[in-house]
Amino acid sequence: MAIEIEKKYRLNEDQFRQTEETLNNISAKFCGEDFEENTIYGGGKLQEINAILRIRKIASKAILTFKKRTSNDSGIKEQIEHETVIENAAEVEKMFEFLGYKKQLIYEKYRKIWRLGKVEIVMDKLPFGLFMEIEGTILTIKETEMLIGAEDFETEHKTYPFLTAEFGKAVEEYIEARF
Repeated sequence: MAIEIEKKYRLNEDQFRQTEETLNNISAKFCGEDFEENTIYGGGKLQEINAILRIRKIASKAILTFKKRTSNDSGIKEQIEHETVIENAAEVEKMFEFLGYKKQLIYEKYRKIWRLGKVEIVMDKLPFGLFMEIEGTILTIKETEMLIGAEDFETEHKTYPFLTAEFGKAVEEYIEARF
């Protein structure tokens, strides 16, 4: 079972720019940037176990992800996560429909990715704001916060799907947040 451990921050434009500069000035390795379209499916058994399925499309690649949140009281979230690359997203979407899973949300984002030791740092721009996520162990997340000057940044406890539901607009039977 794969456990994802990460902390998310809501940033203003200055924090976003300064953090990118800091990452470029330290030994962080820039891994690239992407534009993503994320489609969240729910319903059926997923709803019963508080989980989602996501299809993330990046250029010519698609990734299927299962996520189930575990509960804790800290700003660092932990969740069960399983991912795999899929060859044909449209066919998987049809399978989901046949299985009774409903398209609930679609959100787009621009993402830049850095690696610093065993930590992944992403800088995200979504239609409803600027964010950073640090993924690693609880200890390496805290160490990275201090190294890049993020320890006083606002922690964002809500997921991108939750924020999409809050700030997106209704289209057909789902909600979307697009540029």
